[in-house]
Amino acid sequence: MSAPLLELAHVTRDFAVPAGRLRAVEDVSFSLAAGETIGVVGESGCGKTTLGRMILRLLAPTAGRISFRGEDITHRTERALKPVRGALQAVFQDPVSSLNPRLRVRDIIGEPLVNRGGPRDARAERIAELLSIVGLPGDAGGRFPHEFSGGQRQRIAIARALSVNPALIVCDEAVSALDLSVQAQILNLLRDLQTRYQLALLFISHNLGAVRHVSHRVAVMYLGRLVELAPESELFSRPLHPYSMALLAAVPEPRLDQVPAPALAGEVPSPLTPPAACHFHPRCPRAEARCRSETPQLRPIVGTGALVRCHFPG
Repeated sequence: MSAPLLELAHVTRDFAVPAGRLRAVEDVSFSLAAGETIGVVGESGCGKTTLGRMILRLLAPTAGRISFRGEDITHRTERALKPVRGALQAVFQDPVSSLNPRLRVRDIIGEPLVNRGGPRDARAERIAELLSIVGLPGDAGGRFPHEFSGGQRQRIAIARALSVNPALIVCDEAVSALDLSVQAQILNLLRDLQTRYQLALLFISHNLGAVRHVSHRVAVMYLGRLVELAPESELFSRPLHPYSMALLAAVPEPRLDQVPAPALAGEVPSPLTPPAACHFHPRCPRAEARCRSETPQLRPIVGTGALVRCHFPG
């Protein structure tokens, strides 16, 4: 079996805020293989985006280790990160904000290629190839981002990410700003690209239907902690953590065209003052005294392929 492309070991990220310390991500560990998609779900503020930014090394972890292709990149300087920057790319939620409105599409897609050097003719050839790969017309390169629809702009963002032959793309709510029919097109494009290039994807989303459509495994986060990591088929047919169950129960049959799941009963605790022990216990229907006094560890559940952080899973 080949070594994982990406490994996270006990990754934690704190932020200093006026009221003290905010722990956005706490003790997250998992690995991601080439050609695999892990979907990341959870309510707003659970740490999904912070996790993605640490994987891209736009943020450094406060504690823990991030390894990429077997090398520790946790605390590399920006200069030392340069050799791996091209292999780690992102597609963000809002293509309007992520694309420079003053540049033509060919310059947006070609900017990473310029940074790498190489002949101008080869760059022009590559840009034309990328436009074709993401399903845009050949004349798109001479136009500006505002001349395209939201779905087309997201295709431009994907082409830019592909330009330097990445191994891993972090998709942070990459389809949430799009119409439902366009979401399906972009999700299918991502799946096709993954198969063609053996891309690894970290797919962050509130949309359980979209996550189910593209993911091999699904990671569920709550107040900064990974509470369940399971194969897609297992998580959607037999969730084991009470929080995962509640998310799926809010949408009995997750579909691509679903609206985001409604909030669970009860208020989400403040990440500045999370509940002791199990963070979920104030909202959990099965919580017992142990849940309020002992922090559960992420552990494998025999026969499921799942890892669950719960004293009473299943």
